Amino acid sequence: MSAELLVTPDDVVRAAATIRGIVRRTPLLDAGEIGAGLRIKAELFQHAGSFKARGVVNRLTALDKAERERGVITVSAGNHAGALAWGAEREGIDCVVVIYEGASPYKVARARAYGATIELVEGDPVDAFDRMEEIVAETGRVVIHPFDDPLVMAGQGTVGAEILEDAAETDVIVVPVGGGGLVAGIAAAVTPRGVRVVGVEPEGSAALRLALEAGEPVRVRPETIAGGLDAPYAGANALAVCQACSVESVLVSDAEIEVATRRLYADVKLACEPAGAAGLAAVLAGRVDGERVAVVVSGGNVGAETASAILARR
Repeated sequence: MSAELLVTPDDVVRAAATIRGIVRRTPLLDAGEIGAGLRIKAELFQHAGSFKARGVVNRLTALDKAERERGVITVSAGNHAGALAWGAEREGIDCVVVIYEGASPYKVARARAYGATIELVEGDPVDAFDRMEEIVAETGRVVIHPFDDPLVMAGQGTVGAEILEDAAETDVIVVPVGGGGLVAGIAAAVTPRGVRVVGVEPEGSAALRLALEAGEPVRVRPETIAGGLDAPYAGANALAVCQACSVESVLVSDAEIEVATRRLYADVKLACEPAGAAGLAAVLAGRVDGERVAVVVSGGNVGAETASAILARR
């Protein structure tokens, strides 16, 4: 399948119709003192605390009766875990989440609270994906991939569609990047309308940048404070969409992410997680040009200890 056909604007339109009334339409806020003309898409107000609910709902809705009865499974150390657990509970579908070492205890607890069965794996994300495949072979569960499923990407693309509905003059959308599902979905929705999309990754977790340079997914071992952006690779499907849509790549340091986190808290009154602040970090560092810029704040799931430590630093 060609990249142009993998996720299309029509797919995003269909996803918007599917998720309408289930997920929240999040506000597009004026960034105030941070920058004139800058807008903030506040996805931290979404169900389960991040944009992930959009793709989850679009994907779960497509399951047939037999698939629902088999249950679903995923690998996630963060927001996808919580969103899938939330969505599966809502649909009455049994859910297993495989989580690897180093996952945020706060995010693990959130997924468990929504009713998911949590399987903790010693090792890294590669080990977790291997364990997931073992469980799938044993049980027949349906994999809901955290970032590389076209239906998931189309659901995430509704973020971009909403931005243009609320501010049609937007010329650049800045997006935090982990495995690439959000940035790919947004790019599919908005680049045909002439809007540039800039993907922002931590310097210590640059899976999409490396994939764009190599022309194929590259395994990484993420080291970053932005736990929501620590995917072990960029998805092949997400990469293909990003290539077709000429998504731009920008890197930021953990220190710059912390600065942006504090600015969002102080000036926009948003208590976001570090991953959610990565896009603004690139803007504040002067790495994004554009007159009418919208920044996606992708999530707000952060433990009190992590948030308080960042806010206390100067």
